[in-house]
Amino acid sequence: MRIVLLFGLLSIALAGCQEPTSDAVAEPDGAQLYAQHCAACHGDNGAGGVGVPLNLAAFQYGVSDEFLKLTIQHGRPGRVMPAFSELGEAEVDALVEHLRSWAPGKPVIPANGHIDGNPQRGKALYAQHCASCHGSQGEGGEGTGVTFSRPRDLPIIAPALNNDGFLAAATDQLIKAAVVNGREGTPMTSFREQGLSDTQINDIVSYVRSFENQPDPNPVGNPDDEPLTIAYDSPYSVEETVKALERAAVGRNFRIIRTQTLEDGLFPEPEQNPNQVIVYFCNFDLVNRALAIDPRVGLFLPCRVTVVEQEDGVKVMSINPKRLAYLFNNAELNRLCDEMVKTYSNIIEEATF
Repeated sequence: MRIVLLFGLLSIALAGCQEPTSDAVAEPDGAQLYAQHCAACHGDNGAGGVGVPLNLAAFQYGVSDEFLKLTIQHGRPGRVMPAFSELGEAEVDALVEHLRSWAPGKPVIPANGHIDGNPQRGKALYAQHCASCHGSQGEGGEGTGVTFSRPRDLPIIAPALNNDGFLAAATDQLIKAAVVNGREGTPMTSFREQGLSDTQINDIVSYVRSFENQPDPNPVGNPDDEPLTIAYDSPYSVEETVKALERAAVGRNFRIIRTQTLEDGLFPEPEQNPNQVIVYFCNFDLVNRALAIDPRVGLFLPCRVTVVEQEDGVKVMSINPKRLAYLFNNAELNRLCDEMVKTYSNIIEEATF
């Protein structure tokens, strides 16, 4: 019996959306690597977008090469930017060299060294001066979509300060330099010019550093902990199961988009297997929320459930959104995918009860 490998085809499509790997070469091209891996979020010339601007002298003169390297290697877990662990040392160096070409001159790199402040006082100062942009718990600005058209509260999305990747890359002195000097060309102004003393700034830095001692608010997890599909056995025929799925979806405020065989469009209608059916359904509020978070969810929305008759009975299956969410490194999307899994499971359970 011919089985259309729907999930295999989708897996191939998803694989094409992952960051392509780079073969090691003698002299990596930093500009080419940037266009391949970074430009979509940080802009062709580093002017920023979803990602922070990288071409600002105020930024470049306040960070070290080591910070840039560690940021590329570790990424920002849960904040769209992946870890580019597949890039070799020479490729990372070439990327950093390309970034530096946008701000010629000699950066004033902050020295290393621990800053001894009072995190409790810093917490109150953070709430007063930082939380409106960086989030009450350092979670970063809202709006972690991946196109320039996504809604946001500020022209530049403020980075997450409680992020493992940021804290691993940023030294105390680097954080302090950002607070003292601000980021010209962004909404962040100099806190020293706002009247904060050196002691107060040290307290803020100590509070930001204390995020390292708190539980990770956006644990990445392991994709292998999630099955690729949500699958149930149905005691009914394919036709009966499909009708039950449609009723269950409509009963949960979804609209049926279409119902078709899996082979529709691949083979002439007389040759299509009627015992392999896919049901498409949609809740437009859910779709709008998902697209506002990350438009890449178009890979697995609208919702779809497949019904297939096999030798051991009728199977009902859907792609597991939680497994797919791991591809996108977007904690906000992960929460929505948790909701989607419950919806899929409830609809399929009702249809196969």
